[in-house]
Amino acid sequence: MTDNDDKPPAGRADAVRSAAVQAFQATAGQAGVTRERAQELADELVSAAGRVIGARVMGALDDLRPATADDIRSLRDDVRALERRVAALEAAGAQPPRKAKRPEPPEPKP
Repeated sequence: MTDNDDKPPAGRADAVRSAAVQAFQATAGQAGVTRERAQELADELVSAAGRVIGARVMGALDDLRPATADDIRSLRDDVRALERRVAALEAAGAQPPRKAKRPEPPEPKP
């Protein structure tokens, strides 16, 4: 056999090897893209969870914080307004009730 006879089988083997390497590299490249996308999704999930949890924690802390001077001032104003309303209602209730006219009973029929 000559050298030319030996080359086609080697060429086929190289072609198959080359195709396999290209397929592997393409797959590995896609895996890298997939890995990057998965990391992006994980980062988005952590960020969203952080916002939700952060909002809940802040709400809980707001419920637990002591009242500010403005809060107390506002409550005092509300209590004073309620005191005035109650006093007005009590004054109206202390007045003698007005006599309501009673309807006269119907006359009996003969």
